[in-house]
Amino acid sequence: MAKKNKSVRRRRKRRVLFGIELFVLLILVGGLFIYAKVNEKMNKLDIDTSSDEASKVEVNEAVVGSKTLKGFTNIALFGVDNRKEDVKSGQSDTTIIASINNDTKEVKLVSLYRDTYLNIGNDKYTKCNAAYNNGGPTQAMSMINTNLDLNITNYVAVNFKALATAIDCLGGLDVEMTYVELKNMNDYCVETSEVTGMDYEPIEMPEYPGDDKQESEILGSFHLNGVQATSYCRIRYTSGWDMRRTERQRYIISLIVEKAKKASLSTLNDIMDQVFPMIATDFSKSELIKLGMGILSYKLGETSGFPNSSLVGDEVKNAIGLDCVVPTTLETNVKALHQFLFGDQAYEPSDIVKQRSDYIAGHTGFGNSYVSDE
Repeated sequence: MAKKNKSVRRRRKRRVLFGIELFVLLILVGGLFIYAKVNEKMNKLDIDTSSDEASKVEVNEAVVGSKTLKGFTNIALFGVDNRKEDVKSGQSDTTIIASINNDTKEVKLVSLYRDTYLNIGNDKYTKCNAAYNNGGPTQAMSMINTNLDLNITNYVAVNFKALATAIDCLGGLDVEMTYVELKNMNDYCVETSEVTGMDYEPIEMPEYPGDDKQESEILGSFHLNGVQATSYCRIRYTSGWDMRRTERQRYIISLIVEKAKKASLSTLNDIMDQVFPMIATDFSKSELIKLGMGILSYKLGETSGFPNSSLVGDEVKNAIGLDCVVPTTLETNVKALHQFLFGDQAYEPSDIVKQRSDYIAGHTGFGNSYVSDE
């Protein structure tokens, strides 16, 4: 009888072990299937592997091997103002530095104001967004690195239609707007719709609230589709100029991230099918999958703009003949940037940054920190 019981226990144990093995096998097969599907979707991306672009990106020598920067993954995000499908050319209407803390998974975003007066390469000083137009993502990343002491070698670039399509796939976004933002958003929708070939319904304007409420008070939350939310990101000619515009862009990104984390697999599948063909990047498929595997653990932290101390307006235009944002000074702004992104309280900018800072201060005549009235 004891032998029989022992035999039954062995069979039960084998059945349990077989069940566990089968369960593990099913998970592995399922994982491989998902990996294969994602890998297949990756083929839709415009992955720049024809030449080793990363090796062509300039990084200041003083930054190479930085122990602090090794703890972060820094990526350049470009929103290209291009009416064509090729997003590797044209003006970079939006440039955002995404910095991922490799330990905490916190992601900080910094918008580089498009009209910032910097050295864009070949010792030419002008609006920084011209770097992308002159030499594509490679020159734009070099411009960021050499002026800001960063080590970016990877980028992701999209156009208006990619952003609008992703938002539509997510079912739109609920966006809080002021009266003046709502009015400008409706105006921008006309061109955004023409460029993307996508539809929208204008939001009926409420009664004008008066000067006191026009700029500062939120009218309410409005449900925006892709064209409308993209148009909201493009609003520029309001109080705050490009500084406020980039705040809107980071606000929309935070809403997209929040909604994407809760999206169903079918929704994410739609995004990959429709949006991936409109994205250019130099990440390899394996690198993208590795980043994607940790997406649920990422958390969006603080956001900011660069430079945070600057001079804009007629005084600048009269001095250098360009309507630019002049960092005052570049050196102090780079110090503040490294403190914000990496917590480096005692960062000392490289000699290259200091030289460029001295040139900008001397050429423009604006060497002292001064923030213009918005």
